[in-house]
Amino acid sequence: MDKPFAITLDAGSSLANRTGSWRTSRPLYVDRLPPCNHACPAGENVQGWLYHAESGDYENAWRTLTLDNPLPAVMGRVCYHPCESACNRAHLDESVGINAVERFLGDEAIRRGWKFDPPADESGKHVLIVGAGPSGLSAAYHLRRLGHRVTIHEAGPYAGGMMRFGIPKYRLPRDVLEAEVQRILDLGVKLRLGAKVGDLLDTMRRGRFDAAFLAVGAHIGKRAYLPAGSAARILDAVSVLRSMEGQERPLLGRRVVVYGGGNTAIDVARTARRLGATESIIVYRRTREKMPAHDSEVEEALQEGVMIKWLSTIKEAGDASIMVEKMVLDGKGFPQPTGEFETLEADSVVLALGQDVDLSLLRGVPGLEIRDGVAQVGRNMMTGYAGIFAGGDMVPSERTVTVAVGHGKKAARHIDAWLRVTRYVEPPKHELATFDKLNTWYYSDAPKTMRPTLDIIRRQSTFDEVTGGLDESNALYEARRCLSCGNCFECDNCYGVCPDNAVIKLGPGKRFEFNYDYCKGCGLCAAECPAGAINMVPEKI
Repeated sequence: MDKPFAITLDAGSSLANRTGSWRTSRPLYVDRLPPCNHACPAGENVQGWLYHAESGDYENAWRTLTLDNPLPAVMGRVCYHPCESACNRAHLDESVGINAVERFLGDEAIRRGWKFDPPADESGKHVLIVGAGPSGLSAAYHLRRLGHRVTIHEAGPYAGGMMRFGIPKYRLPRDVLEAEVQRILDLGVKLRLGAKVGDLLDTMRRGRFDAAFLAVGAHIGKRAYLPAGSAARILDAVSVLRSMEGQERPLLGRRVVVYGGGNTAIDVARTARRLGATESIIVYRRTREKMPAHDSEVEEALQEGVMIKWLSTIKEAGDASIMVEKMVLDGKGFPQPTGEFETLEADSVVLALGQDVDLSLLRGVPGLEIRDGVAQVGRNMMTGYAGIFAGGDMVPSERTVTVAVGHGKKAARHIDAWLRVTRYVEPPKHELATFDKLNTWYYSDAPKTMRPTLDIIRRQSTFDEVTGGLDESNALYEARRCLSCGNCFECDNCYGVCPDNAVIKLGPGKRFEFNYDYCKGCGLCAAECPAGAINMVPEKI
């Protein structure tokens, strides 16, 4: 009788590490970085809080969100949502309305009175924050949660910085801003209003501060030489917007010309319409494609009756009119004068040509490098003087609320490490979950929810909020449009399609694992994973 056929494998055999003689690759669960998370300047775990929101657990969603950003109701109104520009869902139909859901969670927290958890321990260290704008408030929040005492010195009469004095009420209602600021103060953060810091080192010595974070906003409007008659009424945009917070509104007249092309210019022009101007005209020297203002802001301004003179520059201002010169683009796309002029009637001219930061508090501080009107900082947000950090408008960066909030968080982590005589090391990031990694045939078309807007008549005559929020049903729907790019959300597809029963369920929230003793490497699980959270890797040989 013949002996049965058998193969004996030694340790050096090419088949020794295989569970099937024909398997050349095995599936592996992976976590990839969602593009929304990657694009968020505040470093929010967008996919993480959307996961809780889509199950209706709004408080957990809010708490996950505020681990990174303490101002979701503000951010849900003023952020220009780069997360949505990066969203993979846009390749299917439209991006997920992340910003709208964030606003819903922020408003829900205010309505329900949710509070931040106090710090578990006290470090005994005391940190000075200069400026109560978005960057300063963010740093104060994160430092307080890390157990440090925090005192904010704010030169102005109210907290909020440029969120209050640079963003009109029709975009950011003040009760929303005040509610989110108060929640930070309720953690134990101390706020001193009307406390301008003139000598930083002296203030730190007298207050016995162990470190400082500088977050002074860009409140000084840039000026430009503009030939003008003695009766010409020329104002700067920052002063106009700031005066809207006082008892007396600015007197701009019926015909207002705004000179500039940024978001501040748009805000002033729209404010002028609400103050009764029959003509609100923006004069901008380039084309719409080159305009730094966000397109959505430009479109809303045009809807409200603001006029924009493209390729134009102001040459001279009189007591009741201005002289405008037409421009033309040269071969390189730069505007050049044409020698053609026209006259526009104007009761006032508002200059919106950018803003500078008051750096007078840095006089006498050795080791600081100032370049182009801002302080230079290292990767850890620290200036050239040990223990003094800076962020927001004070450092080279894009000047938005979201970027400022991100700076505050980043600086807080490095300040905390510096105070504890250690170093903060940012955890490594996963591979980006690009659209080609997804298997989208499981998803049906689901159009993006449009937020309601105020009617044009009221937008032109009141400072009521222009853009409304989502109700609960719409917010839930919008959260559920998330594709969970690159990360398992326990849809059970891999478990259901595996022909070899090689997928093991570990229980709710624990996801799955593979039993490689049964897996034959067919790759069906990877092909059927909607989120692209399974990768086929070469078999070890």
